[in-house]
Amino acid sequence: MKQTRRREVIRTGTTVEQMVRAIADMIVTGEMLPGAKLDEVSLAVRFDVSRTPVREALRELGAMGLIAREPNRSAVVTNVTEAYLHSMFEAMAELEAICARLSAERMTVDERRALELEHRGSMRLVHAGAEEEYSAHNTEFHTRLYRGAHNDHVFEMVTQTRARLAPFRRAQFRLPGRLAKSYEEHGRIVTAIMRADAAAAGQAAYSHVEIVSDASAVFATPGE
Repeated sequence: MKQTRRREVIRTGTTVEQMVRAIADMIVTGEMLPGAKLDEVSLAVRFDVSRTPVREALRELGAMGLIAREPNRSAVVTNVTEAYLHSMFEAMAELEAICARLSAERMTVDERRALELEHRGSMRLVHAGAEEEYSAHNTEFHTRLYRGAHNDHVFEMVTQTRARLAPFRRAQFRLPGRLAKSYEEHGRIVTAIMRADAAAAGQAAYSHVEIVSDASAVFATPGE
C-alpha cells in the first residue's frame, strides 16, 4: 500500500515538485506535526529518489515557512500560527485585488473569454466533488487573473506569495461545500471583469481571498 501511494505522489511533474506538494500537504493537514523531524534518508526511501532532490524539496519547504533547518541537523516541521497565516493572506488579498482591477481594465477580449470559459468548465468538477482536479483548475484560474493584469512586477509578487500559501489553499477544498462556494466567488470576479468593472472586480477578488483565509485558518496552529 505504501509503495502504491509513493508512486501516486510522484507520477506527474518533477520529482521535487511532487515531493514538496506531498510533504506540504501532510504538514498542513496534520499528518506531520510541528516538531517532527524530516530525515533525508527516510524521505529518499519513502519517495524512491536520491537525497539530492530531497534536499531541494526541503529547501523549498523551508522557503515556504513549513520547516526549519539548522546546519548539520535534520529539518523540523514548524508551527504556522493563525496570526502569521492571516498576515500572508492579508497581503495576498491586496495583491489579488490589484490583479483583478487591472485585469478588468487591461485584459484583451480573448483573455476575458478564456477566463470565462475556464470558469464555466470547472462546474463539472464541482458537481463531481473532484478536489484535486478543482485545485488544479483554481491555480490556472488565478494565473489567468494575474497575467491579465499585464504587470510583470505584480505578477512576480503575487505568484511568490501564492507559492507560500499553496498548501493551505489546496487544503481548503477538503472542507464540506467549499468547491461550490469557491465557484460562486470566482463567478463574481469573472462577471466584473467581463463588464470591465475594475472596482467590482477588485472587491470580488479581495473578498474571495478573505473567505479562503477564513477557511484555511482551521489548518493553522492556534496562538501567537
